[in-house]
Amino acid sequence: MTASRARPRAGKPAARRRPAAKRSPAARRRAAARRRTASRARWRTRGRRLLVSAGVVAVVAGLLVLIPLGLARDPAPVCIDRPETFPAAGIQGWRGEQLENAATIIRTASALGFGRDGQILGVMTAMGESSLRAIDYGDWETRGWTNPDGSRTTSIGLFQQQDWWGSVEQRMDPAASATLFYERLGRLPEWQSMPASHAIHRVQINTDREYYARYQEDATAVVDALSGPCE
Repeated sequence: MTASRARPRAGKPAARRRPAAKRSPAARRRAAARRRTASRARWRTRGRRLLVSAGVVAVVAGLLVLIPLGLARDPAPVCIDRPETFPAAGIQGWRGEQLENAATIIRTASALGFGRDGQILGVMTAMGESSLRAIDYGDWETRGWTNPDGSRTTSIGLFQQQDWWGSVEQRMDPAASATLFYERLGRLPEWQSMPASHAIHRVQINTDREYYARYQEDATAVVDALSGPCE
Protein backbone atom coordinates (compact mmCIF):
# COMPACT_ATOMS: atom_id res chain seq x y z
CA MET A 1 0.00 0.00 0.00
CA THR A 2 1.59 3.20 -1.08
CA ALA A 3 1.39 6.29 0.99
CA SER A 4 -0.53 9.00 -0.56
CA ARG A 5 1.11 12.38 -0.95
CA ALA A 6 -0.12 15.01 1.29
CA ARG A 7 -1.69 17.76 -0.65
CA PRO A 8 -0.57 21.15 0.41
CA ARG A 9 -3.15 23.18 2.22
CA ALA A 10 -4.21 26.18 0.39
CA GLY A 11 -3.69 29.36 2.45
CA LYS A 12 -6.19 32.18 2.70
CA PRO A 13 -5.60 34.69 0.02
CA ALA A 14 -4.20 38.08 1.38
CA ALA A 15 -6.83 40.70 1.75
CA ARG A 16 -6.53 43.46 -0.78
CA ARG A 17 -6.24 47.06 0.56
CA ARG A 18 -9.07 49.09 -0.67
CA PRO A 19 -7.93 52.20 -2.41
CA ALA A 20 -8.71 55.39 -0.51
CA ALA A 21 -11.77 57.00 -1.75
CA LYS A 22 -11.05 60.22 -3.55
CA ARG A 23 -12.57 63.30 -1.87
CA SER A 24 -14.67 65.52 -3.94
CA PRO A 25 -13.49 69.08 -4.69
CA ALA A 26 -16.23 70.44 -2.42
CA ALA A 27 -14.95 68.35 0.51
CA ARG A 28 -11.41 69.55 -0.11
CA ARG A 29 -12.58 73.12 -0.10
CA ARG A 30 -14.44 72.61 3.18
CA ALA A 31 -11.37 71.05 4.78
CA ALA A 32 -9.17 73.92 3.62
CA ALA A 33 -11.70 76.42 4.94
CA ARG A 34 -11.67 74.68 8.34
CA ARG A 35 -7.88 74.84 8.44
CA ARG A 36 -7.91 78.53 7.57
CA THR A 37 -10.54 79.24 10.24
CA ALA A 38 -8.52 77.39 12.88
CA SER A 39 -5.38 79.28 11.86
CA ARG A 40 -7.12 82.64 12.08
CA ALA A 41 -8.50 81.75 15.51
CA ARG A 42 -4.99 80.89 16.72
CA TRP A 43 -3.64 84.24 15.42
CA ARG A 44 -6.50 86.16 17.00
CA THR A 45 -5.79 84.54 20.34
CA ARG A 46 -2.10 85.40 20.06
CA GLY A 47 -2.98 88.96 19.02
CA ARG A 48 -5.25 89.46 22.02
CA ARG A 49 -2.53 88.19 24.33
CA LEU A 50 -0.01 90.58 22.78
CA LEU A 51 -2.41 93.53 23.13
CA VAL A 52 -3.11 92.74 26.76
CA SER A 53 0.63 92.45 27.44
CA ALA A 54 1.31 95.75 25.67
CA GLY A 55 -1.45 97.46 27.66
CA VAL A 56 -0.05 96.22 30.95
CA VAL A 57 3.43 97.44 29.97
CA ALA A 58 2.02 100.89 29.00
CA VAL A 59 0.14 101.26 32.30
CA VAL A 60 3.18 100.28 34.33
CA ALA A 61 5.39 102.66 32.35
CA GLY A 62 2.89 105.50 32.84
CA LEU A 63 2.79 104.91 36.58
CA LEU A 64 6.58 104.87 36.73
CA VAL A 65 6.61 108.31 35.09
CA LEU A 66 3.65 109.93 36.86
CA ILE A 67 4.32 108.79 40.40
CA PRO A 68 7.76 110.44 40.64
CA LEU A 69 6.35 113.61 39.06
CA GLY A 70 3.55 113.71 41.60
CA LEU A 71 5.97 113.17 44.45
CA ALA A 72 8.29 115.85 43.11
CA ARG A 73 5.58 118.50 42.74
CA ASP A 74 6.05 121.36 45.20
CA PRO A 75 3.04 121.31 47.56
CA ALA A 76 3.82 124.79 48.90
CA PRO A 77 0.74 127.04 48.96
CA VAL A 78 0.45 130.38 47.23
CA CYS A 79 2.04 133.04 49.43
CA ILE A 80 1.20 136.70 48.87
CA ASP A 81 4.73 137.77 49.84
CA ARG A 82 6.43 135.30 47.49
CA PRO A 83 5.58 135.90 43.82
CA GLU A 84 7.50 132.76 42.86
CA THR A 85 4.66 130.74 44.43
CA PHE A 86 2.00 132.36 42.27
CA PRO A 87 0.46 129.87 39.78
CA ALA A 88 2.24 130.04 36.43
CA ALA A 89 -1.11 129.37 34.77
CA GLY A 90 -2.57 132.38 36.54
CA ILE A 91 -5.79 132.90 38.48
CA GLN A 92 -8.89 133.44 36.36
CA GLY A 93 -6.60 134.51 33.51
CA TRP A 94 -4.62 137.04 35.59
CA ARG A 95 -0.93 136.21 35.91
CA GLY A 96 2.60 137.43 36.42
CA GLU A 97 2.89 141.19 36.89
CA GLN A 98 -0.88 141.46 37.25
CA LEU A 99 -0.93 139.15 40.27
CA GLU A 100 2.04 140.96 41.80
CA ASN A 101 0.14 144.25 41.54
CA ALA A 102 -2.97 142.61 43.01
CA ALA A 103 -0.85 141.37 45.91
CA THR A 104 0.41 144.92 46.49
CA ILE A 105 -3.18 146.22 46.56
CA ILE A 106 -4.22 143.52 49.05
CA ARG A 107 -1.24 144.17 51.35
CA THR A 108 -1.83 147.94 51.21
CA ALA A 109 -5.53 147.53 52.01
CA SER A 110 -4.76 145.21 54.91
CA ALA A 111 -2.19 147.65 56.33
CA LEU A 112 -4.81 150.43 56.20
CA GLY A 113 -7.36 148.29 58.05
CA PHE A 114 -9.48 147.12 55.11
CA GLY A 115 -10.64 143.50 55.19
CA ARG A 116 -11.56 141.11 52.42
CA ASP A 117 -14.45 143.22 51.04
CA GLY A 118 -12.28 146.31 50.74
CA GLN A 119 -9.45 144.32 49.20
CA ILE A 120 -11.81 142.95 46.55
CA LEU A 121 -12.97 146.49 45.71
CA GLY A 122 -9.40 147.66 45.20
CA VAL A 123 -8.51 144.74 42.93
CA MET A 124 -11.77 145.16 40.99
CA THR A 125 -10.95 148.81 40.41
CA ALA A 126 -7.46 148.15 39.08
CA MET A 127 -8.75 145.34 36.87
CA GLY A 128 -11.28 147.67 35.30
CA GLU A 129 -9.00 150.68 35.01
CA SER A 130 -5.68 149.24 33.85
CA SER A 131 -5.94 145.43 33.68
CA LEU A 132 -3.77 145.41 36.83
CA ARG A 133 -0.82 147.12 35.14
CA ALA A 134 0.87 150.37 36.16
CA ILE A 135 0.58 152.04 32.77
CA ASP A 136 1.82 155.56 32.08
CA TYR A 137 -1.08 156.59 29.83
CA GLY A 138 -4.84 156.76 30.12
CA ASP A 139 -8.18 157.60 28.58
CA TRP A 140 -6.97 160.61 26.62
CA GLU A 141 -4.31 158.58 24.83
CA THR A 142 -6.49 155.51 24.20
CA ARG A 143 -9.95 157.04 23.67
CA GLY A 144 -9.54 160.78 23.38
CA TRP A 145 -11.66 161.37 26.47
CA THR A 146 -11.69 164.77 28.12
CA ASN A 147 -12.73 166.13 31.49
CA PRO A 148 -16.10 167.90 31.84
CA ASP A 149 -14.31 171.24 31.33
CA GLY A 150 -12.88 170.01 28.02
CA SER A 151 -9.32 169.51 29.24
CA ARG A 152 -7.39 166.34 28.56
CA THR A 153 -7.66 163.58 31.12
CA THR A 154 -4.38 162.89 32.89
CA SER A 155 -5.14 159.33 34.03
CA ILE A 156 -2.15 157.04 34.71
CA GLY A 157 -1.21 154.05 36.85
CA LEU A 158 -3.06 151.05 38.25
CA PHE A 159 -6.09 153.12 39.22
CA GLN A 160 -5.97 155.61 36.33
CA GLN A 161 -5.84 158.53 38.74
CA GLN A 162 -5.65 162.08 37.39
CA ASP A 163 -3.18 164.72 38.51
CA TRP A 164 -5.37 166.03 41.34
CA TRP A 165 -5.03 162.66 43.05
CA GLY A 166 -1.29 163.04 43.59
CA SER A 167 2.09 163.30 41.93
CA VAL A 168 3.12 161.24 38.93
CA GLU A 169 5.43 159.24 41.20
CA GLN A 170 2.57 158.42 43.59
CA ARG A 171 0.14 157.47 40.84
CA MET A 172 2.68 155.26 39.07
CA ASP A 173 3.68 153.43 42.26
CA PRO A 174 1.29 150.49 42.92
CA ALA A 175 1.38 150.79 46.73
CA ALA A 176 1.13 154.61 46.76
CA SER A 177 -1.72 154.67 44.23
CA ALA A 178 -3.56 151.98 46.21
CA THR A 179 -3.16 154.13 49.31
CA LEU A 180 -4.70 157.10 47.48
CA PHE A 181 -7.65 154.91 46.49
CA TYR A 182 -8.26 153.55 49.99
CA GLU A 183 -7.99 156.98 51.61
CA ARG A 184 -10.91 158.12 49.47
CA LEU A 185 -12.85 154.88 49.94
CA GLY A 186 -12.47 155.22 53.72
CA ARG A 187 -14.10 158.66 53.56
CA LEU A 188 -17.13 157.29 51.72
CA PRO A 189 -19.98 156.80 54.24
CA GLU A 190 -21.38 153.26 54.44
CA TRP A 191 -19.48 152.00 51.40
CA GLN A 192 -19.77 148.47 52.81
CA SER A 193 -23.56 148.50 52.31
CA MET A 194 -23.37 149.57 48.67
CA PRO A 195 -23.05 147.26 45.67
CA ALA A 196 -19.30 146.94 45.08
CA SER A 197 -19.36 148.61 41.66
CA HIS A 198 -21.41 151.54 42.99
CA ALA A 199 -18.94 152.16 45.82
CA ILE A 200 -16.05 152.16 43.35
CA HIS A 201 -17.96 154.51 41.06
CA ARG A 202 -18.32 156.97 43.93
CA VAL A 203 -14.55 156.92 44.46
CA GLN A 204 -13.43 156.88 40.82
CA ILE A 205 -16.25 159.11 39.52
CA ASN A 206 -16.51 157.21 36.24
CA THR A 207 -19.41 157.42 33.79
CA ASP A 208 -21.02 154.01 34.47
CA ARG A 209 -21.57 152.87 38.03
CA GLU A 210 -22.16 149.27 36.88
CA TYR A 211 -18.90 149.10 34.93
CA TYR A 212 -16.80 147.39 37.61
CA ALA A 213 -19.32 144.63 38.40
CA ARG A 214 -17.95 142.46 35.61
CA TYR A 215 -14.67 142.15 37.53
CA GLN A 216 -16.09 141.17 40.91
CA GLU A 217 -15.89 137.40 40.41
CA ASP A 218 -12.30 137.53 39.15
CA ALA A 219 -11.22 139.93 41.90
CA THR A 220 -12.78 137.68 44.55
CA ALA A 221 -10.92 134.64 43.18
CA VAL A 222 -7.61 136.52 43.12
CA VAL A 223 -7.99 137.95 46.64
CA ASP A 224 -8.96 134.57 48.09
CA ALA A 225 -6.14 132.76 46.28
CA LEU A 226 -3.50 135.24 47.44
CA SER A 227 -4.78 135.51 51.01
CA GLY A 228 -4.06 131.99 52.20
CA PRO A 229 -1.56 131.25 54.99
CA CYS A 230 2.10 131.16 53.98
CA GLU A 231 3.50 127.89 55.34
